Amino acid sequence: MCMDDFYAETLRRLLKDGWLGLDSSVLVVCGGPYDRDVFRGLGFRQVTISNLDSRIEASEFVQYPWSLQDVERLRFEDDAFDFVVVHQGLHHCHSPHRGLVEMYRVARVGVLAFEPRDTRLVRLGVRMGFGQEYEIAAVAGNGLRAGGVSNSATPNFVYRWTEREIEKTIRTFSPAGRVDVRYFSALRVPEERMRSMKNRLVAGSLRALLPVVRLFAKVFPGQSNCFAFAIKKTGELHPWMVDKATVNEEWVGRRYAMSGLADEEVAPDLILKTATNQRIKAEMEKRYR
Repeated sequence: MCMDDFYAETLRRLLKDGWLGLDSSVLVVCGGPYDRDVFRGLGFRQVTISNLDSRIEASEFVQYPWSLQDVERLRFEDDAFDFVVVHQGLHHCHSPHRGLVEMYRVARVGVLAFEPRDTRLVRLGVRMGFGQEYEIAAVAGNGLRAGGVSNSATPNFVYRWTEREIEKTIRTFSPAGRVDVRYFSALRVPEERMRSMKNRLVAGSLRALLPVVRLFAKVFPGQSNCFAFAIKKTGELHPWMVDKATVNEEWVGRRYAMSGLADEEVAPDLILKTATNQRIKAEMEKRYR
């Protein structure tokens, strides 16, 4: 599956499963005409395209609003959009994690990201020349003036994600509630990278290996170099939370010995329910029986 199909097909799956709707308010970060075409082709009606590239003109998007935004410092309120989407943009950030949590902050329902994946096969591919450790080709394609980190002329390190890292990042940023996370895989062949290589012998050798790589990725999709992840806010708090900022004192009191609270702040029966004080309670009941 080519990346164009993968982008649209992933959105279709989220539409079918009810995570997204054609009338959902969507913010695209690190976006451009390609994102516009994908969303317009699927019939989305409320999409805002954003990027920190000041060279982009609002007239390029016509149907959708345009906003000059840095994904690492979004100028939107919390929960401003239903969904926030990025396609191959976070690895151009100084801090991809900061970009992801900013997306999550301004999303009311969830986020969708298409980013490089960190696997053994991908790391092998980088060593063999299939992929880049630093995205020099993108800067070369922009006349050595842009395309790198934060769209500067400095080639960005290609940050690649693992599933576990994504979940840890979101749970660290938003520890009060539960989230649903879905993953989608695809193989992305670095055609631009191979076209830009001056050593045609090496480029030809890499192309000759592509059938093997495609077969391996088909058998082991988890080793594909590119994937998407969708994170949905469930609205469900952990049982030890009353709201996003308040701990459930009763729940904690039944399981842990609490300190630092005045006696009148903690009901005596809650204190006695902790593991340590259950023994004391039993002795008191026996004494005054």
